[in-house]
Amino acid sequence: MAAVVGVVASRPARAAGGPAPAPSAAAPVPVLAHYYIWFNPTSWNRAKIDYPQLGRYSSDDTEIMRRHVRMAKAAGVTGFLVSWKHTPQLDDRLAKLVEVARAEDFRLGIVYQGLDFSRKPLPLATVRADLDLFADRYAADPVFDVFDKPVVVWNGSDRFTATEVADTVRAARQRLLVLGAAKSTEEVATYGTALDGHAYYWSSADPVGGRTRDRLAAMSRAVHLHGGLWIAPVAPGYDGRQLGGQREVDRRDGETLRASFAAARLSQPDALGVISWNEFSENTHVEPSERFGARYLEVLADLLGVDIDHDVAMDSQQEHDDHWGLPAWGAVVASGGVLALLPLWVFLRRRRSPDGAVPPAQRGADHDVEAPVDS
Repeated sequence: MAAVVGVVASRPARAAGGPAPAPSAAAPVPVLAHYYIWFNPTSWNRAKIDYPQLGRYSSDDTEIMRRHVRMAKAAGVTGFLVSWKHTPQLDDRLAKLVEVARAEDFRLGIVYQGLDFSRKPLPLATVRADLDLFADRYAADPVFDVFDKPVVVWNGSDRFTATEVADTVRAARQRLLVLGAAKSTEEVATYGTALDGHAYYWSSADPVGGRTRDRLAAMSRAVHLHGGLWIAPVAPGYDGRQLGGQREVDRRDGETLRASFAAARLSQPDALGVISWNEFSENTHVEPSERFGARYLEVLADLLGVDIDHDVAMDSQQEHDDHWGLPAWGAVVASGGVLALLPLWVFLRRRRSPDGAVPPAQRGADHDVEAPVDS
């Protein structure tokens, strides 16, 4: 299993009606990176200024998932917090990732996307049914064994009252740890023991010279007061301007990540939530990219006290560059042959196709599954 960071979790006694206890206070805490499975081929055509070194992949690609898991594990990451809700496409992608994680001895948690594309909350009946479905499929799966029960962070729980939330997750909490995504100590107090803790998705903070440390410490105290799990955010930087935002937090060649990590550690977390593995629209990714290479994965590994195996990332890139097992020069020759035959193929295709036929790829643009908007 991947390494866990040497942060000692110091949690008070469990509150009445609160969640089951986390790992021993003497144990180091898990490091979980937010992971997104909504990428389609056309996702890379908008709101992006950087791209993965592995290419503009589809989240249907099991081999891409395997390379991601191996790179993350080599850097000391314990597991991924996977953004998911119940749709046929995302169910299929999650199932593939579970198989990959099982084979690689890697762990997973879930961020349940309880908001639609317009940022409106899903009906409580839908949330309840989705959580029950997830528990039926995965509650007993060792892949989700980060704590004593699988962790599910409900993004959108703050749109409902504490009573509504408690009623919605009551059955699911028998088999899952259901966390909220509170953004303030007041929100944490409002929900009390209705949830099993909180995972703060805060990637737009500038931890260098700011008040990030004090805010995270206050959040931790509020969550632990109710016996909850506290997942503290860690981010390498932020740039949401491609999404219409105004804020940018410079990466400072790793210093922002180091400061964010330090602030999160001091908040006595039960886990660290790295934002993110592959959120390329908000530019919080640590996945090796065209713009930054493996720099931020290397910084993260250094912070986790891990000597990263560079061969893992290099082997992944080499495998990706090879075509049908050919060496790089062979791939170029083969690609040139394909290009030479392309005009002939198009000519024959047009002769066989009825007038006005639209190629399948143009019958409607693919779109991303909704992504969380940082606040």
